[in-house]
Amino acid sequence: MRRHKSFSAHTIDASALKSFAHPLRLRIFELLDEHGPSTATRLAGLLGENTGATSYHLRELAKHGMIEVAPEMGRGKEKYWRVTPGGFSYGEPPPGTEAAKALEFLLDDLVRQRGAELTRWRQDAARAPEEWVAASGFGRRSLWLTAAETAGMRDEVFEILERYRTLSDRRQDESAPDTRDPETGHVVVHFDVLPLGPGQTKPDET
Repeated sequence: MRRHKSFSAHTIDASALKSFAHPLRLRIFELLDEHGPSTATRLAGLLGENTGATSYHLRELAKHGMIEVAPEMGRGKEKYWRVTPGGFSYGEPPPGTEAAKALEFLLDDLVRQRGAELTRWRQDAARAPEEWVAASGFGRRSLWLTAAETAGMRDEVFEILERYRTLSDRRQDESAPDTRDPETGHVVVHFDVLPLGPGQTKPDET
């Protein structure tokens, strides 16, 4: 299967795909991504789970490099966990395998999460600071491109996103959560490139 250029720190393999495709692990990762470093105890309270369960799932996520311990935080044996800087991308497992089924589950959850985030912003925008409303944006373009042009456009956009991801990662590494620049905020970027009916002709060509 043809692979495109990766713009993430690492690509998770088949074993990691199967491990990640778990509802509770996805929710733990989502909470860490949205709210920043947290402990197994605090996550257990947020999720209505026991600490033993959240500790286990945190270790599973860490085993595959998706999260890591925040060494500058915590006291004694208490561990704070954070999302690993640099991000990750999904591999391309062979069709029909358990890993392929796990990837389908993860992609479906990604669609769910994006819909939830868009809905949340639509509800919160009226109460958000003016500068953040002005900085936000929705966009959709319908284009007729070749596969090569589409791949080139995708890579150019990801190269721009990579610059800002590097800036964000460096900022997180240099600052503890309680000393972070108050001007910064958690920003989510949704970007999809979807061929609709590959190979079909335009209406005026039929």
